Parts: sequence; structure tokens; C-alpha cells
Amino acid sequence: MRLEHGHAPAEVSERLAEARRPGHLGDAVYGAIDGAVTTFAIVAGVQGAGLPVSVVLILGVANLLADGVSMALGNFSARRAEAEDLSRLREVEARHIRLAPEGEREELRQILAAKGLQGHVLEEAVAAIAARREAWIDLMLTDEYGKSLSEPRAAGAASVTFAAFVSAGSVPLMPFVIGVGDPFSAAIVATGLAFFLIGALRSRWSLRPWWRSGAETALIGAIAASVAYGVGVALAGLGGG
Repeated sequence: MRLEHGHAPAEVSERLAEARRPGHLGDAVYGAIDGAVTTFAIVAGVQGAGLPVSVVLILGVANLLADGVSMALGNFSARRAEAEDLSRLREVEARHIRLAPEGEREELRQILAAKGLQGHVLEEAVAAIAARREAWIDLMLTDEYGKSLSEPRAAGAASVTFAAFVSAGSVPLMPFVIGVGDPFSAAIVATGLAFFLIGALRSRWSLRPWWRSGAETALIGAIAASVAYGVGVALAGLGGG
């Protein structure tokens, strides 16, 4: 059976170093889904209200830029807060180790005991880790606070979110931009395929089959679009359209 990665010393070292670098899969998936959902919701709502194509384009482009920037800045702030919290906790642990070393050793001892170490092996492990201050702090961050050692990169997260939002969000607008015969029907098909593709790509990092992940994401988009279209029809009726 072919394994997912190698186990030679150099390969292990490289993989462990890579694990501490931040990934942006969640930012890309979140941005893409939200971009496609919100833009198609606008298209469906305007279409349901019976408004002209120019309104679709104006509102759609405004949503792409304004909501895309809003999401990117929101994600930037969230990741910045995570990074600052990680730095704060690192300082807290460093101060506790300096001022209350025996108490911190007891925390370390209980953490390692919960992992199955005991007796002289446990005491040797406590002594070995306590002798390396940064390794000690890292262990407390992960096991005491449940933090990841992969420090968030706010600028990268914001950039990925914005790019994914605009890329996927442009799909529902393209039929109206290029002027196909029935742009709304084309937008439904194109956006449905985009949702399915986003879900299918997401399955690369999941145990679920690609078709199930794609169908789930497409269903999420269909629900949002149906609600928006229904609201548009209702508003058109209230306005006498």
C-alpha cells in the first residue's frame, strides 16, 4: 500500500517544519463559497424582483468589491487577534516558568502523565523538556491552551479570502457581462457547477468522496439562492411588479 508521505529522517524533519507554517485552505474555501453564494443571491433576488440587467451588474459588482474587502478585512482582524493571543499566552507561560517553575513543572508532569508516561520515564521526560525553555512553552501552548503552533498570517489570510471571494463571486455575473441569451439560466448552471467544483476540490483534504462533498456544497448554494429568489419575488409583488 502506498503511503501518503515518506519516513526518512530528512523527510520527517521537513514535514514537521512545514506543519508549523500557516495554511490557507479554510480561507480559500470560505471566501469562494461566500463569494458565489452572496453574488448569486443578489442575482437571484434582482431577477425575482423583475429588475433590469443593469441593476444586476451594478449590485453584483458592488457586492464583489465591498463584501470581498469586508470579508478580507474581517479575516485579517480575526487572524491578527489569534496571533496576538498566541503571543500573549507565550509571554504568560514564560513569566510563569520564571516565577513559579515548580508549579509549571507539575503542569508539565500531569500533561505527560495523561499521554501515558509514568515512573522514572515520566520524570526523565519532565526534566528533558523543562531543560529546553521554548519546547516547554510550546508544549504548554498546545496541551494547556489547545493552541496551534502554526502562527496565523493575517495578511496572507486576507489576500486568499479576497481572491477566492472575487474569483467565485464573478461566476454568477459573467453571463450578464457577456450578454448570453438567457443570462439567469446560464448563471444558475455556471454557479451550480462552481459550487460543485469548490466542494469537489475541498474533498482532497477530506475523507468524503469528491461527489458527495461537491453535492453538499451545491446544496448550500441552492438553498441560499432559493431564499434570495423568493424574497425578490415577494418584494416585487409588494411593489406591484
